[in-house]
Amino acid sequence: MNNRQIFDQVSDMEKQIGELYEQLGDLKGRLSDLLEENHRLALENRNLRNHLEHSEADSREKTMTNNAQSKGIPGEGYDNLARLYEEGFHICNLEFGSPRRNEDCIFCLDFLNKTK
Repeated sequence: MNNRQIFDQVSDMEKQIGELYEQLGDLKGRLSDLLEENHRLALENRNLRNHLEHSEADSREKTMTNNAQSKGIPGEGYDNLARLYEEGFHICNLEFGSPRRNEDCIFCLDFLNKTK
């Protein structure tokens, strides 16, 4: 092999190395973009999971509250009616709000027993 062929061969290798270096730079840029997107998507995923967990917790609380109310567990309204009856007022639909005359009203008592 003569000197000219060796020089041409080294020049070709240098050109190939330059092209490989350029391809490596492009790959590095794409990898950087993918890593940034992956990080952004991971944060978005975490935020969505937190939002979903809070939504599910709120939904469970509402379901439990609705179940408790539908099972007839007395609430604040029942307590208020019971207090009014104990203070001496009718809570039945016949004489609601009128004072009782120191006697029990069977309609009021029936209403209190139904709401328990």
